[in-house]
Amino acid sequence: MGIVNATPDSFSDGGLHLDPAAALAHARRLIAEGADILDLGAESTRPGAEPVAAETEIERLVPLIEAIRAESGVPISVDTMKPQAARAAMAAGASIWNDVTALRHAPDSLETAAELGCEVVLMHMQGEPRTMQAEPRYDDVVGEVGAFLIERAEAAIAAGVARDRIWLDPGIGFGKHMIRHNLPLLAGLRRITDLGFPVLLGASRKSFIGALDNRAPADRRLGGSIAAALAGAAAGVAAVRVHDVFETVQALKVRAAIEGAAG
Repeated sequence: MGIVNATPDSFSDGGLHLDPAAALAHARRLIAEGADILDLGAESTRPGAEPVAAETEIERLVPLIEAIRAESGVPISVDTMKPQAARAAMAAGASIWNDVTALRHAPDSLETAAELGCEVVLMHMQGEPRTMQAEPRYDDVVGEVGAFLIERAEAAIAAGVARDRIWLDPGIGFGKHMIRHNLPLLAGLRRITDLGFPVLLGASRKSFIGALDNRAPADRRLGGSIAAALAGAAAGVAAVRVHDVFETVQALKVRAAIEGAAG
C-alpha cells in the first residue's frame, strides 16, 4: 500500500504532494514501482495534528481520486475518520475506508461503512492525534490492542459491515510509547494476525525507528522501515503501508525468493 499524503503537515512528507498535479505524479510513480493499493490522505494524523474540516478533505481527495481512476484501476484507500469524506471518496472511485478511529469518530460512522459496502480498515489508537502521545499506558499492549480490534470488528459486523470486508491495523505509533509499546507490538504481531482478519501494518518512517538510530529524521529511516515490513511479512500481515514502495517491494521479493529456495 503506497502512501499519498495530500496534506501540508504530514510528519514525513507534508506539503510535498498538496498540489494536485504533484499528488497525481506521486501516485503514478507509486503504481509504477509496484504499489498494489494507494492510500490517499488529506488530513494529517501525526502527533499533535489539528483537525481538518470534512469539506477541505473532500476538496483535496475527490479530484485526485477521479484523476487516478481515469487512468488506473488500482484499488484506492482513503485515510479519513469522517463519514462525509468517506462517502464522497467512494462516490469518486475509492473502495477502502482506512479509519484511524476504527469507525468511532462520528455517531454514523458504522452505519455509513455498512451502507457504502466498502472495505474498512479498523485501526487502534489510544486518544486522538492531538493528545495520543501524552503518556500512553498499557499493561499488555498486544493483548489490549487485540481486544480493542476484535471489539471494533464485532461492532462493525453488528452494524452490517460484511466480515470479509474488514481489515485490522494495530496502529504503530498511535498512542504508543516509541520503544516500550511499539517494539512489543511489532514483536507480537502474530497474535494480531491470528485474530482471523487481514492485517495492515503501517510502520514506515515512524518515530520509533529514529529513536533506535540516533534520532534519524523521517527521510533517513528507510532501512528501519524495511526491517519493520519484513517483520510484518514474517508475522503474516496482509499488507504493509509504506512511503518507499520500490525498495519495500524489492525487499519482499527477495524474502519470498529466499523462502521459496528453502523448499
